[in-house]
Amino acid sequence: QGNQRNTHIGLYDLQTKQNEHLYMFEKDVHIISCSVNNERTLLAVSFCQYTEEEGASQLLQSVSKYLTLLIEIHPINNVRVLKAVDSCVRVQFLYPVEGRNASTESHLLLVSEDKYVEQFDIHVVAEEHKVVIQKSGQLPRTKVVDDLVWAQWDMMEQRLFYIVPKESKSTLRCVQFYPDENFNSILESHLDISVNETQLKLVNFGYDYCQDQDVTSKSSNLQVFTNKAGGLCVCCSLASDIPHEIMYSIYFLHKGYNKTFTVSLERTEPRQLKEVAFINLDYYVAAYLPGQFLHLLNIQHPDLLCYSLFLTGEDARIDTLQNCSIRSPLVSRVLDCKAGSLYALSITDSALLQLLQKSKRDCERLAALHCALLYFQHTEKMEMQIIQWISENLSTCHSFDPIQEFIIASLYCRMCSEAQNLDKLLPYTSLHDWTGVVPGVICATDIISLPVLEFQNSKGFWEKLNSNLESVKYAEPHLHYHSSVLRREWRGLSEEVNFCLFTNQREERRSTAYLRNIFENAKKYVLLSILFTLSYFSRLVPLFEEEDYQQQLLMGLMVAQLKDHLMRHLQYVGKKKIDQIVLDYVANLLNLVHRIMKEVWRRYQLHSCVFCFDERGSAAEFAVFHIMSRILEAANAMCMPLPPGFHTLHLGLGVRCLPLHTLLHYIDNGILQLTETCVRKLLKDLDDTEQNEKLKFSIVMRLPEALGQKARQFWNHPTNANLIARKYVKLLLEKLGNRQYSRPIPERLSVPVEFLPLNYLTNMLAEIENEGMHPHEKQDHVNARFVEETALKHTMMLLGLKYS
Repeated sequence: QGNQRNTHIGLYDLQTKQNEHLYMFEKDVHIISCSVNNERTLLAVSFCQYTEEEGASQLLQSVSKYLTLLIEIHPINNVRVLKAVDSCVRVQFLYPVEGRNASTESHLLLVSEDKYVEQFDIHVVAEEHKVVIQKSGQLPRTKVVDDLVWAQWDMMEQRLFYIVPKESKSTLRCVQFYPDENFNSILESHLDISVNETQLKLVNFGYDYCQDQDVTSKSSNLQVFTNKAGGLCVCCSLASDIPHEIMYSIYFLHKGYNKTFTVSLERTEPRQLKEVAFINLDYYVAAYLPGQFLHLLNIQHPDLLCYSLFLTGEDARIDTLQNCSIRSPLVSRVLDCKAGSLYALSITDSALLQLLQKSKRDCERLAALHCALLYFQHTEKMEMQIIQWISENLSTCHSFDPIQEFIIASLYCRMCSEAQNLDKLLPYTSLHDWTGVVPGVICATDIISLPVLEFQNSKGFWEKLNSNLESVKYAEPHLHYHSSVLRREWRGLSEEVNFCLFTNQREERRSTAYLRNIFENAKKYVLLSILFTLSYFSRLVPLFEEEDYQQQLLMGLMVAQLKDHLMRHLQYVGKKKIDQIVLDYVANLLNLVHRIMKEVWRRYQLHSCVFCFDERGSAAEFAVFHIMSRILEAANAMCMPLPPGFHTLHLGLGVRCLPLHTLLHYIDNGILQLTETCVRKLLKDLDDTEQNEKLKFSIVMRLPEALGQKARQFWNHPTNANLIARKYVKLLLEKLGNRQYSRPIPERLSVPVEFLPLNYLTNMLAEIENEGMHPHEKQDHVNARFVEETALKHTMMLLGLKYS
């Protein structure tokens, strides 16, 4: 309103931060609703012609209370009356898709307080640098909806949600408006929501000052939210008969159930109790009661309450929003009706990390962790701080493993955009259920009927919503890839590979098509892992590019099963694309493990040269060893492969940091795995002091048979040589069997020996070797001469004599 009591209508430009003047009334007009078309050539305005005080003087005149006008504003030329009625009318132009050329036709919705919606079709023509309405009598109009009691306009997607009463339940419907067509009804859902049928409630049709003055009125506080992943939620506040208690329901229509929350408030004045405001944050719905609580509900995974973040006190405060006159007309936007300001809402990484670090409850930690990964995915700084928090809180989280959740949730967030419906097939949590509770909140879950969709060739939101509904029909939890089947098969195959590893039977066992395919798959991913180790992490963490058949087998098995799983449910994607998805999945998995290792290595300032055994480990190395043990525990629980060299580095740190009895206990219980690289280095690098001999003997005696045969060759010790010789003789004699041999072939021995039994034994072994029955073709240092010399050395050592 101007100084001369004129009423101006303007359009605020977000880019230039300026108001563009559209039209002026030369009097004080109480405007109810206005809207401008996409080309900014037409303005629709609905206003009240007189106030309540002026009403008495108008009784003797036949003047309608409300007037709706269509005005030409480019330039101002003509004014046409659309409605002159005694009921309030809201106006809303429809907008075509972005990038479409200027149209000669505009469509206008009129929403009447008499509970109907109609559409006006307006044709314009260009005349001498101006645009005017075609003079063709009354404008064509079509009835869109009748007998509605609640309606909400979705301005971004050009959708009208509305509710019509039907017997004991309410029916939610949706009309989709298209840029090139007219419109059609696309959704119907029956909801157990009580809606006041005497008064029409409108949402996102402009601010209704009169309705917001009485927040305790019986008109329903109800909103519909959608998100880009195909989520559809109906949020409504409920009346409670108990003082200091707030109730609200969220209908997750894309999941087929609703959740009703009851929150017990702290002592407060009755006048402070107001209705809950609902805010659309895309992946989350926020239920907000200023000064009391802020409840962030995860729309994608509402089945687990621990994914929802319930905040109270100072944590629940949203800056500048101190009252409940709040509406959410757009995603991540809030209109403060009393202040007349529109705010952009966002979750800040600093506040979220602070909440993660100071939370004492597992439910808050888990919710904050997933929220951080969902909103700030692929942010190196955020990942670094989360890993730091994980390393400090490995023993404080009792109901979940933070390493498992970090890896699975990060993989989920990174991969879901690669193909449609992939979010329904990949795991998003390590938890099967959640038995915990959120303090101060009671939740009741009810199954509801799924919405009915009617559309053809519709892309975007409706296609994704339909996909969500289809997955619910086919028991969505069972669609997610799970490691239980992988674990069962892994155990069987690992036992088989352990049996034949480094033996002549290995090739025979691997000749089956299935195992051959498993190892072929694994080779590609092992190479990928090595490339990550060499390039991405700049050799900060000393992971060795070794051949780990156990990890190769597990990696290949995961690849095979994940491919089969995706092929069953993503048949339209194609084999080549699925191969790429699986490749990316395994690559990102190895990437995340390397990422954790890298940040832990940096935090404790370890160097890449810690892999040596000439001194004991530091406190920092022990801390890293503990974290690696937890990574291994998490990987075993998820049946997840680890990068090549992980077990070697883990064992090396264990040798440096643990006392001998604890080290052997860890080995015996499978926490530390003996690898050829580490054992070889240990046997070569350590001298044969009494303490080191004890360590070496303890390790050698625990080696698997195949690995022991190779590792013993690197330790030049009399007792070790004796063990090798005994094993060699045993194998040769087993080869001999019952075969009869002719007289032993005389052979000149390295040391003249007059002990006939030893002469006979060595000559017989030499003969067996000459017959081609050598069981150690690749071990050139073991033969009959080696057995003889070892026997003499061992005997002289036992007798305390000097051997020459």
